[in-house]
Amino acid sequence: MVGSFQVGKHTAGHSRSFASRLHSVKPSDVKTWVWLAYDQLHEMFLDTVTSNDVGVVLIESAQKGTSRPYHKQKLAMLLSNQRHFALELQANGTPVHYVFSQSGYAEVLENVSQRFGPLECFEPAERSLRLEIEGLNKTGQLIVHPHPGWLTKRDWFEQSVGTSPPFRMDAFYRKVRSMTGWLMEEGKPVGGKYSYDAENRFPWKEEHQPPPTPLYSIDDIDGEVTALVESLYSTHPGTVDLSRAPTSAEDIEEALHFALKCLPYFGRYEDAMSEKSVGLFHTRLAPLVNLHRLLPLRVVEAVLASNAPLNSVEGYVRQMIWREYVHHVHDVTDGFRTLDVPRTPANRSARWEPSENHLDDGHPNFLEQKGALPQAYWGEQSGLRCLDASVQPVMDEGWTHHIPRLMVLSNIANLLDVNPRELTDWFHAAFIDAYDWVVEPNVLGMGTFALGTAMMTKPYVAGSAYINRMSDHCKSCSFHPKKNCPITRLYWAYLARHESAFEGNHRMSMALRNVQRRDLHERSVDILTFEHVKQTLQAGKRLHPEGLEDILQWTS
Repeated sequence: MVGSFQVGKHTAGHSRSFASRLHSVKPSDVKTWVWLAYDQLHEMFLDTVTSNDVGVVLIESAQKGTSRPYHKQKLAMLLSNQRHFALELQANGTPVHYVFSQSGYAEVLENVSQRFGPLECFEPAERSLRLEIEGLNKTGQLIVHPHPGWLTKRDWFEQSVGTSPPFRMDAFYRKVRSMTGWLMEEGKPVGGKYSYDAENRFPWKEEHQPPPTPLYSIDDIDGEVTALVESLYSTHPGTVDLSRAPTSAEDIEEALHFALKCLPYFGRYEDAMSEKSVGLFHTRLAPLVNLHRLLPLRVVEAVLASNAPLNSVEGYVRQMIWREYVHHVHDVTDGFRTLDVPRTPANRSARWEPSENHLDDGHPNFLEQKGALPQAYWGEQSGLRCLDASVQPVMDEGWTHHIPRLMVLSNIANLLDVNPRELTDWFHAAFIDAYDWVVEPNVLGMGTFALGTAMMTKPYVAGSAYINRMSDHCKSCSFHPKKNCPITRLYWAYLARHESAFEGNHRMSMALRNVQRRDLHERSVDILTFEHVKQTLQAGKRLHPEGLEDILQWTS
């Protein structure tokens, strides 16, 4: 032991400064020891413990870090935030026992409980972690309390939505607004309506400039973590740049200040995309909120207290309630394991080549899509400017906002019939704010149609017209959005290919009628375009307009 830091054989060269700042602790120092998981990094959790005499156990698990090909920036942001949190707790008078181990959480916790006695903890947000510690809960080595960080109660979800599909956000949204009083006056929504989504769909034409994205100072903890991640996780994708990630208490306040500066135009340009500003007016708070470095309630209260326009405030509150909604859907379905939906095996490597390649059975796949995730999602150039421009910030910093995620990254994978689990695993590994409870509903339920109508009435798919209208990607693409962009033909081919699966879905009836009216020659070109694009991208090659011209000449 070095202080309260258990040094693994690979950490000694990277962690001396952090370890030297931790005080030595003994099991008898406090009455109650509380383990806080990696995404419970806030003192608020301690406020719900009955004892006032508490110490905190924090764990770094190398096994967790290597369980997926996590983006280096994701690993670094989490580790640096946890280390900063440890020192902040200590500075406030809370003893901290900090353990780094090659092993998983269950093994470490069992060892700690043998020395420190039973540990109090809070139900993990991630299903995977709940399963890992389940045995310790049964033996009494862990005493598990409800997670206090959620904004809403499961009862609210069950009363408004139920426990079986179809699940629909609107009923839950209204329930939460009613129970909390957020944006309500005398039982009615402020402004006379619940949603201002129609006012939040404008492309950005540079008429309003977003505030500069903050660059955060790098301290010694950030530096140590950067060196650790680049060494220990050297085969993982991406690089580390913690100047782009808030990690200290001061950084978090700066991040919230930046978010509130974005808020006035957040609503209007919520759906816009631009290469001149990756984030536009998006607040970038999700990574901090999902770690609970910044409490969801504090964010909502700050937004409600702002002077931003109603459409922006309502749009942001709706995003926060959506976060709660997907958590509840994931929880009541046990990660969709209780849903009656077609399932297929999937490659679980996220198609990152250094990662272990293994098949895993039983993943939701309503449309039985079986294609491999193209290497374009790991930075190989596809020739589709929208895709390449959306992937680049993910490779750079593990983040882009929700419209590129939904309407480019998920949309194109969906149109190519990529296995939904492969896409989900990529999102889980590549994004700094992705954890199973949030990434699986968003990708399996919304980004793809893997759950059928359990969460969405129809798939979120679109051709080039949408991307051209809402972004500036098409201006610098070698394909013309109206003349030869393959995404539109991929859209028509997708509808035709899955026509039988959408029969009886009234939300798809107009699109299917348009498919049926489509000229047979055009439908043939659609199919050939799909095959050409799929084969080219799965081979790791770049698309060129000439390849599509050959198809047109061959079929003319």
